[in-house]
Amino acid sequence: MPTEATDPEIDALLDLAVGALGGAPREGQKRMAQAVAAAVRTGEHLLVQAGTGTGKSLGYLVPAVRHAVTTDERVVVSTATLALQRQVLTRDLPLVADALAPRLPRPPRIALLKGWHNYACRHKVEGGYPADEGGTLFDLEPAGAADHPAPAAGAATVGPPAPGRTRRGGRSLADEVRAARAWIEESETGDRDELVPGVSDRAWRQVSVTALECLGARCPLLAECFPERARQVAREADVVVTNHAMLGVAASGSPGALPEHDVLVVDEAHELADRVTASATVELSVPAIEHAARLARRHGGVATEALDTAIQTFGALVAQLPAERYPHGLPDDARLAVAAVRDALRTLQSALKPDPQAKGEAGSGVKMAQAAVLAVFEVAERLAADPDGHDVVWCARAGDFGSGPAVSTLYAAPLGVAGLIRSRLLAERTGVFTSATLELGGSFDPAARSLGLAADDVVWRGLDVGSPFDYRRQGILYVARHLDPPGRQASEAHLAELERLVRAAGGRTLGLFSSRRAAEEAADALRDRLDVPILCQGDDQLPTLVREFAADEETCLFGTLSLWQGVDVPGRSLSLVVIDRIPFPRPDDPVRSARSEAVDAAGGNGFMQVSATHAALLLAQGAGRLVRTTTDRGVVAVLDSRLARARYGTFLQRSMPAFWPTQDPAVVAAALERLRS
Repeated sequence: MPTEATDPEIDALLDLAVGALGGAPREGQKRMAQAVAAAVRTGEHLLVQAGTGTGKSLGYLVPAVRHAVTTDERVVVSTATLALQRQVLTRDLPLVADALAPRLPRPPRIALLKGWHNYACRHKVEGGYPADEGGTLFDLEPAGAADHPAPAAGAATVGPPAPGRTRRGGRSLADEVRAARAWIEESETGDRDELVPGVSDRAWRQVSVTALECLGARCPLLAECFPERARQVAREADVVVTNHAMLGVAASGSPGALPEHDVLVVDEAHELADRVTASATVELSVPAIEHAARLARRHGGVATEALDTAIQTFGALVAQLPAERYPHGLPDDARLAVAAVRDALRTLQSALKPDPQAKGEAGSGVKMAQAAVLAVFEVAERLAADPDGHDVVWCARAGDFGSGPAVSTLYAAPLGVAGLIRSRLLAERTGVFTSATLELGGSFDPAARSLGLAADDVVWRGLDVGSPFDYRRQGILYVARHLDPPGRQASEAHLAELERLVRAAGGRTLGLFSSRRAAEEAADALRDRLDVPILCQGDDQLPTLVREFAADEETCLFGTLSLWQGVDVPGRSLSLVVIDRIPFPRPDDPVRSARSEAVDAAGGNGFMQVSATHAALLLAQGAGRLVRTTTDRGVVAVLDSRLARARYGTFLQRSMPAFWPTQDPAVVAAALERLRS
């Protein structure tokens, strides 16, 4: 592909921003900024792989800010994690805006936009909505009156703490709601993430509403509405920072979720397809339908006999359905039962007419009932439709927090989201996608397919701007080829290998496991064999465990998927990353299984396009935990011999950082012992 012409102004602006940050110029960052500038100028979609330490935030923000201000065309920037969103909004973007302002026609305007429910509702706080089911501030015990003893060891607790029960941190639900209400009186944004310390989801529900529950123009406090104010600021901004969940909402059919824009920048782009899938996944269960019916009776004053009968039929039938995927849609009797629920809900929708004269709780209550009925109706309509191959449908059964009867739930998820991303997120706008892990198996094609760029009429390019790290000098990739492929439980040989590695490293190990059970079994086994502290996911809140791990060089931390991405522990506290097995998706994962079968049916290789690509991405993310600075040294050890023996092993290894490879246990043990000393 021909080299893009260099834009001298971009280099100059980037130098200003880097200088303001107190940093030094980086070649990869400059290449990225030039590529982003060219993409927004030409309209060509861009995939940029930028390794840790490249400074990719400034690499896309500098050209994005210049483009937005000089063309008066808005840019939306989306991140997957709250930590990166905070970094972009509170540090990187204000710095770029201030540094570039003297060289631009006017100062850049920036804004933050989140989902409606992330903002407090002043009208609800003022008593404008009926009390939520399960109690609110007004029927909870007074502060200080909640000295209930903790449940006995092994006692089952169902759902959230009872009203007044002391929660983690010593605060009752009533205390949390009071704290939230007091904060709202002083807040300028109503943004939940600014409430410190935070409150539980249940407490936040007492002071917020969903977009469907909002009264909109009929709200008496519309002028003071936090979410509407955030949207107004976003509509006037040059650069709007949001998150992948909002992109998922927009891709799922809510085009008004985002302000008009002509450039979309997606950081941590490797997570976008999964986030869109999650947003487009719906579920239907008896409790969800009954909740809508209760609200209709309580706040709408309507009869629900037809729906109650449909619920009974649906509940009896779905309880007998096998918990499995239904490749050809729901069985006929189940679809008919769902259709009866749908029809009864449609009738309720017609009956729930708001009274224009109703004020206060009466009008708000009807709005809450309408929102609940509409949400369940849309799910039932989707599940009752004739199968068209676009949805994956399955039934799952779960106990109620370990006690009570199992709850059967029907689910529907899109078979693919590439089309949604292409048609609803990228239509008539330029997409810039960046991550440290976009090139899988040495190609950008898998990422391009997942992001809707593989269509014949879509023009895109992929660019790897490299990394400031010398991976071959800083790290070793050790594959334990001599071990048998892992089974359902860790063998003694695998545990012995893990023990030998951790002993050689003197602790300082991040253990990445394919399941919670595997992590717990390994932690229990090594606690008996080694004299180093071993933390395991579930022992405490994850941020607390990561802090303890980073603070003590001898400590180990074992866990599952939450640790594969986002953990940043530079320095001597982390010298060994152990991966117990290749992280293929679970065989019973309904969505990925269906996607793999669809690829096979179209003549492709479903295993490589779905399972191997999923594993490659996680391996790249997990191995990336090792080297976070130019001075880090260590070993990534994979205890799954298939990485060396299987034909797909080459594809997987090419997706990981280019560490120096070995399969010799003695070489690795010696290297770890040298690092320890």
